[in-house]
Amino acid sequence: MPDTVPTSPTVTHLRSPRAIRERCHALLELGLADRLAHFRVDMARLPGVADFVLDVTREAYPTLDIPVHSRWGHFDVGGVQRNALLDSRLAGLTPAERARAKLDLVITSVLLDAGSGPSWKYVEPGSGGTFARSEGLAVASFHMFLAGAFSSDPARPLQADAEGLRRLSRDALAEGFQVTATNPLAGLEGRLELLHGLGRVLPRPGALYDLLGGAGRQVTATEVLGQVLESLGPIWPGRITLDGVNLGDVWPHSALGATDHPDSLVPFHKLSQWLTYSLLEPLEEGGITVTALDALTGLPEYRNGGLLVDTGLLVPREARLLQDVFTPGEEPIVEWRALTVALLDELGKRVRERLGMTSAQLPLAKVLQGGTWSAGRKIAAQKRSGGPPPIRIDSDGTVF
Repeated sequence: MPDTVPTSPTVTHLRSPRAIRERCHALLELGLADRLAHFRVDMARLPGVADFVLDVTREAYPTLDIPVHSRWGHFDVGGVQRNALLDSRLAGLTPAERARAKLDLVITSVLLDAGSGPSWKYVEPGSGGTFARSEGLAVASFHMFLAGAFSSDPARPLQADAEGLRRLSRDALAEGFQVTATNPLAGLEGRLELLHGLGRVLPRPGALYDLLGGAGRQVTATEVLGQVLESLGPIWPGRITLDGVNLGDVWPHSALGATDHPDSLVPFHKLSQWLTYSLLEPLEEGGITVTALDALTGLPEYRNGGLLVDTGLLVPREARLLQDVFTPGEEPIVEWRALTVALLDELGKRVRERLGMTSAQLPLAKVLQGGTWSAGRKIAAQKRSGGPPPIRIDSDGTVF
């Protein structure tokens, strides 16, 4: 069950979006003063990047009716109405049970969503569509869920439960994702470990609906993220532990302090924030109102971060940053991700200024969707065959 260690004030702070912004903007300030070891920040490029993001946004959403950046859009990739199929399968359930089932799906899908690697693809049964990267992972996990791969009860396939998740085998996950020697998926074992961990901490992922209070409750997005981090914190492998608590996606940077001191730690909680964005629709469908969405930050992953490097807003100081392969905890990657979070805030402001919109009208989650993520993919495809990011990560399936 979830971590019962009393949470210290430092851990509580490091789990907050406020801490993510504070630490990331602190590194941006150092970057603007030309005091970072790995990247220069060329703010003269910011207006042009904002224009590029706005062009991509208008192309995808001409009326600017932009959804929140979440997993649900990926399920309908290729024009196949998979969400409608799911709704039809869940039609006989109560609103609360539908919400729990959708949380079961989206939580498992997001935890399986870290970078796939450059060569993996998924060929969808039925439609024959071929999908790669995040959309391919979404479609593969969607079909595994519909097939009951995460349920221990054959009579109730449309759920994920502790027993079903804990007994999921590597072979079953590999089969579900069509992994072969010629179709390798980065971090397969790491993904499996996350699902096994999920099965250890919650009776079912959909239990988050009840932990947040159920129908009639109003909660902030920060509270949802806090519950995600508290409930799922123990599942992250090999992370920094502070005051007896696994911190998850939190890494040191020497520019902020000694790397053995909490002052050096930069929290990101990328998958947990991506998950929080993706929980909003089923929570609200189940009668929980989520407010103050803009407290959450931009997502420090390779599409948003790649956009900044490919447009020259971030300039690597050494050629090796574009040549070598890095692990998520190496300082150049921590620096890249932190600058990405801070600069996404600045890009969001510029895009809103161009449109004459407020943060309430166009929250950051919609700028990401519109937006920075697609712009990062588009420019990567223009610059490199196959569209890989400019900086290469050795993904363990649990961060990017």
